[in-house]
Amino acid sequence: MGCLQSAYFVGKMWNVDIRQHGSGNLGTTNALRVLGKKAGIITFLCDCLKSVIAFVICYNVFGKSHLMGLYGCLGAILGHDFPFYLGFKGGKGIASTIGMGFCMVATISPIYWLSAVTGIGGILIKGYVSMGSLMFIVMLPVLSAVIHAGAEVVIITAFLASLAVYQHRANIKRIIAGNENTLFKKKTK
Repeated sequence: MGCLQSAYFVGKMWNVDIRQHGSGNLGTTNALRVLGKKAGIITFLCDCLKSVIAFVICYNVFGKSHLMGLYGCLGAILGHDFPFYLGFKGGKGIASTIGMGFCMVATISPIYWLSAVTGIGGILIKGYVSMGSLMFIVMLPVLSAVIHAGAEVVIITAFLASLAVYQHRANIKRIIAGNENTLFKKKTK
């Protein structure tokens, strides 16, 4: 599921190889900046859905187990981040993790909505999508630990948070330097 690289295929619909434009990242934010709102929304929904579909399949196949559903999401997110047919260079996994977050709200606890609220707040602080994305994803293992969702849930979400921090390392450097792009306008040096 994860290897179905939404931004790549949406870009092809617009006759653009999105890897050659903007940040070169195959994710929602780059699709939004390079191709516009419509393409960004389509990319976001498709990236969310790949995790939701993986969750639903694994959840139902393995006896209504939210843990197995999360393993399905983990596979979808890894496939999204490292698609084999695109040289293992994909997106950063945030939209796919948001899809996983919806599944966690539905099957584990509504408290996971706090991660979305935190992420949106992070974006509103200075308009940095990367900051909001990291705040969202870091809240998942924190909330999992707080509600005692189980060791494996904490480990899966902590692994994904660590991967997201790694994937966003250049963004973090730009935030610290004060030259990270905002959602609505590009900063200049």
